[in-house]
Amino acid sequence: MKLKVNSILALIAIVGLSAFTNGVKPVTYTVDAAKSSITWAAKKVTGAHNGTVALKSGSLIVDGKSVKGGSFVIDMTTIKDADGSAKLEGHLKADDFFGTEKFPTSTFVITKVAGAGANFIVSGNLTLKGITKPLTFPATVSVNADGTVSALAGKIIVDRTKYDIKYGSKSFFDTIGDKAIDDNFEIGVKLVAAK
Repeated sequence: MKLKVNSILALIAIVGLSAFTNGVKPVTYTVDAAKSSITWAAKKVTGAHNGTVALKSGSLIVDGKSVKGGSFVIDMTTIKDADGSAKLEGHLKADDFFGTEKFPTSTFVITKVAGAGANFIVSGNLTLKGITKPLTFPATVSVNADGTVSALAGKIIVDRTKYDIKYGSKSFFDTIGDKAIDDNFEIGVKLVAAK
């Protein structure tokens, strides 16, 4: 019995040592908000709008050349319209859209990353207006020679109605006609992070 126990302990030690010597310890990279960007685009029956919103903070957990986790915080009070419409910006900050006075930030927390090379499918939880829902999207990630990590997700589709943003939605207002705003809006994210 003693021999069997010693054999099991030896096997555990070998596996543990192998994992320690061959594995790469995950490293946390801090997102550089100044070098990163978030864009948004929304459509309606009679046209479209687009703009930017600032990243407040974030981090990426990198294991070798793969992202394994991370999170980022979006400063919703900075939402801008590309055409500079103060009226639209004010409406987007109002309670019937993002309610930025009560909910000044939104967050995304990565729960799973699948893929190989530079191409990944990222899954996580997006919290918007205090409501958290799962979200999955494609992304490309590169570990650069200068020690930084770049992540790009050009087309993240968000259904705003899942976050209680119903203004102008045909799903809730049948008679809205040509004033309808698409339930989905699109986010583009570019992250640059360093150790």
